[in-house]
Formats: sequence, C-alpha cells, structure tokens
Amino acid sequence: MNERFQLIINGEYRNSSSDQWFDAENPFDGECWAHVPRCNAEDVSYAVNAAKQAFESGEWPTLSATQRGALLIKAGQLIRQRAERLATLETKDTGKRFAESLPQMTGIADWFDYYGGLADKVQGQVIPSNPELVVNYTVHEPLGVVAAITPWNSPIMIAVWKIAPALAAGNTVIVKPSEHASTSTLALMEVFRDAGFPPGVVNVITGFPTECGQALVTHPDVAKVTFTGSDNGGRIINTQAAESFKRVTMELGGKSPQLIFEDATLENAVHGVISGIFLSNGQTCVAGSRVYLQSSIREQFLNCLRDKIQNLKMGDPFDAETRIGPIANTMQFERIKGFLEETIASGATCIAGGKVAQGDNLGRGHFIEPTIFADVDPTSRVACEEVFGPVLTVFEFDTEDQALELANNTPYGLAAGVWTSNIPRAMRLSRKIRSGTVYINTYRAVNVASPVGGYKKSGFGRENGIEAIYEYLQTKSIWLGTQDVVPNPLT
Repeated sequence: MNERFQLIINGEYRNSSSDQWFDAENPFDGECWAHVPRCNAEDVSYAVNAAKQAFESGEWPTLSATQRGALLIKAGQLIRQRAERLATLETKDTGKRFAESLPQMTGIADWFDYYGGLADKVQGQVIPSNPELVVNYTVHEPLGVVAAITPWNSPIMIAVWKIAPALAAGNTVIVKPSEHASTSTLALMEVFRDAGFPPGVVNVITGFPTECGQALVTHPDVAKVTFTGSDNGGRIINTQAAESFKRVTMELGGKSPQLIFEDATLENAVHGVISGIFLSNGQTCVAGSRVYLQSSIREQFLNCLRDKIQNLKMGDPFDAETRIGPIANTMQFERIKGFLEETIASGATCIAGGKVAQGDNLGRGHFIEPTIFADVDPTSRVACEEVFGPVLTVFEFDTEDQALELANNTPYGLAAGVWTSNIPRAMRLSRKIRSGTVYINTYRAVNVASPVGGYKKSGFGRENGIEAIYEYLQTKSIWLGTQDVVPNPLT
C-alpha cells in the first residue's frame, strides 16, 4: 500500500485544504509509491499566517539566542538517529544511490551543530562617536517569515542549508520542496516538531509552482525568499519577489570548468572529473561538465577516463554494488536525451556513452550512460547550457592564458577546478576564475563553515559559513543620547 504523507503546519499534521494529492514516483521502477498533499494558495496563507504569528508572538521570540541554538543542536541529534529513514525516502524519490544518500543525511546534522553554536555569537558593534553627547551602536535582527524553495536533486541537504541559519538568526520558515521530490522534506519536518520547536516556526507546503509556489513568493507577509534551482526558475522567482522588495538569495545553475594541466597527477585528475560529473549522475549544481585538457595529455587522459567509466554497474540505487542510478525524474530524463541526440547529430565525437542504457536490471530504463563528447561546437547548447546529467564535454588548450579565457567564457560562475602541481599557477588561476568556488587538486568538497554561492547567472548571496546567517538578518543602528540637556538647535 502506498504511503500517504501529510503536511506539518503550525505544529500539526494536516492534509491540503482541497484534500487533493499528487503521486511520488520511484525513478527506478516508475511506480507510484507515495501520495503527497497538493497545496494551493489557501494552504500558503495558512502556513504564512502560522509562521508570522510564531515570529511575532508566542514562545519563539522570547527565546534567547542560546536557547534557539540548543533546539537546533537537538534537531541535529534527531537527524542522526533518523538518517536511515530519511535517506531511504530520498533515494526512493530521487533515484540517488543509497550509498550517497545515507552519509549525506548523517553529515547534514553538522549544519545544526554549527548554526546552533553560532546563534548566540552574532554581535553588533559600538560606532565611534562623541560619547559625551551620544552613543551609537548596532544590533542584528531577524527578517521575519522566510520562504525556502528547494530542488529535487538533494532536497534535505539544500533545505537544511537554508533552515539552519534562518532559525539561528531568529526567523520562522516555510519550506516548499520540488514537486518532483517532496517526501523526505515532509519527513524532515517531524524532526523540528519532535525537537521542541514552537508551533509555526518551521512549516512545509507541497505542490506545484503555479498552484502554491507563486503564492508563497508573492505573499505580502513573506520577508525573504531563498531559492536553489535553475537560472530560469530563479529569474521568475526573483522577478516575483522584487514586486514587494523582498530579500532574495539565489543559488542557481552552473557550467563549471575543470582545467587539467600536463603537470597534474593524471589519475587524481581523472578521479576528480569522475567526481565532478558522474557522481550523482551529474545532477548537482557544481557538476564539472566542461573539461579543458592541455593538448599534450589529451589522449592519455581520455583513455584513462574512458577505461574507468566503461564498466560501471547501473541498476537499483539500493543495491550496494550499483555505481550509476537512474535519472531522477521523467522530465529530466527526456531533457538529457534531447541533449544527446542533438549533440550526436551535430557531428561531435562520442568518446563514451551517448545513449540510453538498456538492460533487464535497469527497471523501466530511465538510465543514461556516462557520456563524454569531444570535438564539440563551443557555441552549441551542450557546451554552453547546464545539462544536469552525466554528460561531459572535452576541449583542449595550450597555454595558461587560453585555459583561463575558456574557463571564464560562460554566463555561469558557480564552481571551477584546477589540476596542476604548479602551486603559483593554481593560486593565480584561483583569483582570476570568475566563480564562487575554486577547487585546486580536488573537487566537490563541502564544509558547513565554507560559503557556497555563485557569480553571474549562478546567483547571488551565500549559503553555509558565517556569511549565511547574515543573509537572514538586518542591521539596525541605535543612537542613545547621553546629555542631561538637549539644546534647542534654533537658538
């Protein structure tokens, strides 16, 4: 029997106001395995009102920053206890291998520990002035109700990146997960209820952008929108939020380059490329989907890379032997297929993969072979647009200056990789590459204390690190007069 999930709004389980549902589909076998509430604008209003009331009155605004931090740390403890359940839901919803989902679930508990500890360490400052006349100081205050809109590739991780700093800062939150992957976020809401957060502090709505997402973004009582997703989705949400001057954080797509020089340790660089584009089927915003090889190592590198990906086992994401799982949803599967067909038709050289994988162990067949294209038109869609799948384009360069020009020749700027044993070169390039993150002789590293965000079309604002908490705060300047007598300025 299919599992039926409920919303948690104002600390209570509830169905959508229309009592309508939509299906959660398993990407591996194509079967409906759960039903999710289909929310509308009425549900949005109920959630926003609950979050606003919790922010303005009741227990939450009376808690000290230290007490808020303690609740966050408690939530982290519960996530560690429930990691297997959350990872199972996420794998069922997204097709991500359970071997990736489980450590991700246990790891995100660190975000609650970090921001729980940071909550009472946000300090204002005293501004130098004439202390005999006035004392001027600043305080940081929460914004209010935060709308957190998350993608389908890593729903819980991205949600936590937003929820933890927002709560540490004293805001209340409404999470709207992607309609393609909602179940793990619904289960995550139980953590906040069970950790003792007051009703209305953390809420969830589920459904489709036009039915509830737009209503959330445009609601007059939402103070901030934080969004992770495509640049097209970000453009729409940013425009909607701008109508009422909401604060916005955008963590958007990427077309990240990896520059590999002839003095790099070749096998390390190959492993870095595999991590960048074939782990999680390339369905990550920092996917290193453009590789630039110094000409002298092109054949050696590509031979090594091809050998390492040719016999990777595809199949059930719950099978410990599986190395490549299914594409997360039908929409994305069809989109990637379109890129493959278009690129092959253009005359590009397919070095590996390039087609839909077939086999009795591949469920309904929503699998894409790990793909490498060379001799690609640098102005083509596959070379310029975010594919969000296991598709790599390979180009060549001769000099460092050429490599830099090629790396920056993109409207995106989320991440980049540099592989070289020449540390001065690596440091030069890391300063000149226009992206929010630069990896040197590694790729896809993440740490709660290290900020994440983009340049250019990859968005603005930062998640993670100390910087993130200030995305959810506003600064107030306070002037305190100390004179016994305030003179009349007109005499």
